[in-house]
Amino acid sequence: MRKLVYYVGVTLDGRIAGPGGECDFFPLGNEQQSAAYFAWTNALYPETVPTAYRAAAGLTNTPNRRFDTVVMGLGTYRPALDAGITSPYAHLRQHVVSSTLKPDTDPAVTVVQGDPLALVRELKREEGTGQDVWLCGGGKLAGVLLPEIDELVVKNYPVVAGAGIPAFDGAFDPTVFDVAERTAFPNGVTLTHLTRR
Repeated sequence: MRKLVYYVGVTLDGRIAGPGGECDFFPLGNEQQSAAYFAWTNALYPETVPTAYRAAAGLTNTPNRRFDTVVMGLGTYRPALDAGITSPYAHLRQHVVSSTLKPDTDPAVTVVQGDPLALVRELKREEGTGQDVWLCGGGKLAGVLLPEIDELVVKNYPVVAGAGIPAFDGAFDPTVFDVAERTAFPNGVTLTHLTRR
């Protein structure tokens, strides 16, 4: 069965963005440190780079390694939409969970107005793809989908936001994950891969 993997960057206080969706405050270190970090993460998860940036990252002809499908909430989709990009991950099957977004926003994007748990369970049952489903965000959607999250890949940035969008925004539901691997980068970012216990 396919897995649902929440691959996300967070601050030290567990925020995935600022109160207005800001993410430009995440520190990346100097140019050399930043380049090494992106080379490593892009090699492992090239499909998580938005289509518009794949050429600049040298990923134009790079096949998807881990994911063939992305699920996101409207808050995660909104910045691309506001920039006139209606299909931010054209190299993946895209699902946007929203009760207000028009279903015909883009033919390459499936707008899901119903139960996101039912969607994810259906996606996980699909056979023959050999790849997993990436939960791109946001925090409210991650809170709803927590029962179906099999793995976390968390990029911890050395910054405290103080306020903003939490990585998980939902009911109190302690869920234990085990650390499978942890990698520290010279720019201060730590990438931790966790699996559901």
